[in-house]
Amino acid sequence: MLDCKNDLFRGSLSQRGSKRGCTDDEHNGKSAWHGRYWPPLTLDEVRALLSQYPGCGDPIEILSVSPRPFSAASVVATKSGRIFIKRHHRTVRDREGLLEEHRFMRHLRTHGAPVPRVFAASSGETAIESGAWTFELHEVPIGIDLYEEALSWTPFHSTGHARSAGEALAQLHRASQGFDAPPRKAQPLAASFTIFAAGDPRAAMERYLAARPALAEDAIARAGCDDALELLKPFHAQLRPLLPALKPLWTHNDAHASNFLWSDVSDEARAVAVIDFGLADRGNAVYDLAQAIERNIVEWLDLIHDPTRGEDVRLHIDHMEALLDGYESVRPLNDAEAAALAPMAALCHAEFALSEADYYRAVLDSKEKARVASIDYLVGHARWFRSAGGQRLLDAIDNWCGRRERRTHDAALMGAEG
Repeated sequence: MLDCKNDLFRGSLSQRGSKRGCTDDEHNGKSAWHGRYWPPLTLDEVRALLSQYPGCGDPIEILSVSPRPFSAASVVATKSGRIFIKRHHRTVRDREGLLEEHRFMRHLRTHGAPVPRVFAASSGETAIESGAWTFELHEVPIGIDLYEEALSWTPFHSTGHARSAGEALAQLHRASQGFDAPPRKAQPLAASFTIFAAGDPRAAMERYLAARPALAEDAIARAGCDDALELLKPFHAQLRPLLPALKPLWTHNDAHASNFLWSDVSDEARAVAVIDFGLADRGNAVYDLAQAIERNIVEWLDLIHDPTRGEDVRLHIDHMEALLDGYESVRPLNDAEAAALAPMAALCHAEFALSEADYYRAVLDSKEKARVASIDYLVGHARWFRSAGGQRLLDAIDNWCGRRERRTHDAALMGAEG
């Protein structure tokens, strides 16, 4: 989710006026560090790829070019309809890395979750490696991309959207039951939950860094890790006794409003599809729900604009309550999950911040971008949660949990009396 201010926008935004040619070196993956980081897809490239997908037909036009910095992605019009194509550098997602996501998505679809179908080539493969790249093709789901131009870390348009997103996330968690794949292998840009899932976060941090040598050797990133561990220590102390009660579950881990498609343009629109499973991993339901709060409820861009005014960062508590009410209407939290939600909200950003830092350091060789991820994101957000502004959010979560507990207790009494 984090990147420089001008790159924090939705990947499907049409950029027809910004296409440019690419050198041979760029298409071989040798020169990724430019305005968009990765060269955009071309019609010739798409045509060659679609020759392996006879059912898709020939490409007609590239309808959109993603400005997001992590991959090249486009919606493409073909003779058989629209498809979504994403191209990753193999240092970011190789075949097995994508298959981890595709297996999870297939399980969710089989169990009724509204997620896009991933197309298989004539070989049966859903992840196609070619030179420096790995490709995947998805159907374009039915629904409206209401948040197409939304910046990351910006709020829902309405409480109605927040509630529906909570319902959709709970449905995803129910559909995820029974998917027992192990956690993902170490790779850039994945939102794992290992450091603060451990009894000793410092030792777990060392294991995390050891699996990512470029990050481990970056002195600024290491200093950021030390600062974050110290700042987040009280929240881990709260969470630690609750960890055994949090059942492992594969989850989405990026339930921002822009990763849902919507039924219509009204404030009461329903979330009708969930997209973008690039950060999915084996964590637990509370971790995913906390990520949804972190992504949608806190206007982190306020902190970027003025880091000294953390108490003034805007919070959308009404959206948070609607999100949680919607979630509970489908999948009620148990007492341990409810108690874990506030400390998890303070901790949940850590591993994706580190994963971003690793991406910028190991893949793009940008010390400055890695510094932003490890200091401004990892440490800056951790520090905010220790501030009055962060405490307001944590108190609001605890207050919601307290009202939920009273409602549950009252309902139990009424049931007993009946």
